[in-house]
Amino acid sequence: MWKNVTEQITEWLKEQLQETATKGFVLGMSGGLDSTVCAALLRKATDDCLGLILPIESDVKDLDDASAMASRLDMKTQYIDLTPTYNGLVRLISSNDRVALGNIKARLRMVVIYYYANLNHYLVCGTGNKTEISLGYFTKYGDGACDIMPIGDLYKGEVRELARELNIPETIIEKIPSAGLWSGQTDEAEMGFTYDQMDEALRLIEKGEITDDTCQKLKEVVKRTTHKREKPKVFHFRR
Repeated sequence: MWKNVTEQITEWLKEQLQETATKGFVLGMSGGLDSTVCAALLRKATDDCLGLILPIESDVKDLDDASAMASRLDMKTQYIDLTPTYNGLVRLISSNDRVALGNIKARLRMVVIYYYANLNHYLVCGTGNKTEISLGYFTKYGDGACDIMPIGDLYKGEVRELARELNIPETIIEKIPSAGLWSGQTDEAEMGFTYDQMDEALRLIEKGEITDDTCQKLKEVVKRTTHKREKPKVFHFRR
């Protein structure tokens, strides 16, 4: 099955380049599962892609993993430490809100990613999976800003299976998922559920089956974050 999925996504990526008359792809590489899987898929579609490693107070192990995977995939990379830029901005706004500051990190990274997209005539590859997108677990105009999402219709557990088909190391596949927005932050702790729980509940919600409290709570999250998956609303007056 996953060989077929790989082939479908690879062909779809090639089609995106043809339809947009762009030269290749650029993405941010965090050293995590999703960005690594996306990078591997991009490399199957074209040699012309760039992985950006953009630390902001980042864990050194994640940076090492990102560099190692880029080397393993023979992908061009650019390393830019955005920590000084982030620190300068934080001094100007004087905020102590951890979530708001974390979102600034995601948006700063996307500013740089789109700069390189413009520079090279590339498409920006988003690395979100279906679990995160469904629950709005991304930064609006940060990691949620992109041109394409090759794994956006795959739940997190499915991304793990696809990773094995792509021969991604188990150390990456089993790494504790984290957006890296602050020290010690993990996806599951922040969401309050494991990815397995979220995947299963979202499948049931999609079928219209609300079977337990987890399903009900996550259905409310899906509803509450609808605005993050839609275009900005425009007021239309009667002419």
